[in-house]
Amino acid sequence: MRKHDFGGSWTDDKLERVRKYLVAYTTIFTKNLAASRLTTYYVDAFAGTGYRSKPDQKGPQNTLFPELAETDAQNLMKGSARIALEVDPPFKRYLFIEQKPKYVHELENLKNEFPDKADRVEIVCAEANDYLKKWCKGLDWRHTRAVVFLDPYGMQVDWSLIEALAKTEAIDLWLLFPLGAISRLLTKGKPPPEEWADSLTRIFGSADWERSFYAHKKQPTLFGDEFISDKSASFDSIAQFFVARLKTVFTAVAEKPLQLMNSKNVPLYLLCFAVGNPKGAPTALNIANYILKA
Repeated sequence: MRKHDFGGSWTDDKLERVRKYLVAYTTIFTKNLAASRLTTYYVDAFAGTGYRSKPDQKGPQNTLFPELAETDAQNLMKGSARIALEVDPPFKRYLFIEQKPKYVHELENLKNEFPDKADRVEIVCAEANDYLKKWCKGLDWRHTRAVVFLDPYGMQVDWSLIEALAKTEAIDLWLLFPLGAISRLLTKGKPPPEEWADSLTRIFGSADWERSFYAHKKQPTLFGDEFISDKSASFDSIAQFFVARLKTVFTAVAEKPLQLMNSKNVPLYLLCFAVGNPKGAPTALNIANYILKA
């Protein structure tokens, strides 16, 4: 079995909170007569192998932001795909997306471990953004509901995907937002280079981040006044900006996403929640808020 190395103790916390939500979600869609008639999906867009283990003592795995990498050894643990398959009551359908063929092969083994659910599981080798946008357009959302878990390795999630998920008005979204990496892209003393700026705009779906995260000042010099831009963003202000962006497309959004730290107490990610269905939003948000605060 191939080990999928990613995450630290914060990953345990993240997966346990998502698991609790999945149990509450499927319970509601099983016991409520009207809801039970709907087809429910669990979608994992960056499914990996279905298992995970923390990196061994070979040094940082993240070459761009090495201080964000975890190096503690830990035994093999369950990944999000496997955890979802263990949830009882079950979902009616499961969609696991993974871009790496070698990981897709390992995901296929989950069907053997859960033979009673094998015919419900679809495993796709594809780039998650493109595939999920097409998937959203192809379903009848009058009769379908879904929980989508976007758990990327870094900054792979495009804002265009978040918009597509929200547009269905039928999806509850759990999203791991790369807070630490975003903060690093926001360079000090001047705005980030064009390539990094384009990545930030792709992730936020707007270039307004520049106005929100940089203070523009007039500084006198020997040759006259010079206008400079200096980074004013904090982890909290980045989080607030992203929550505000989610509110522009989703019906309801958890106001206080969970900040996940590595073993060095460096912020890595935000565990965010958003719900698209107006009718189910109050209940879904109450459950998610309770789980995020626990």
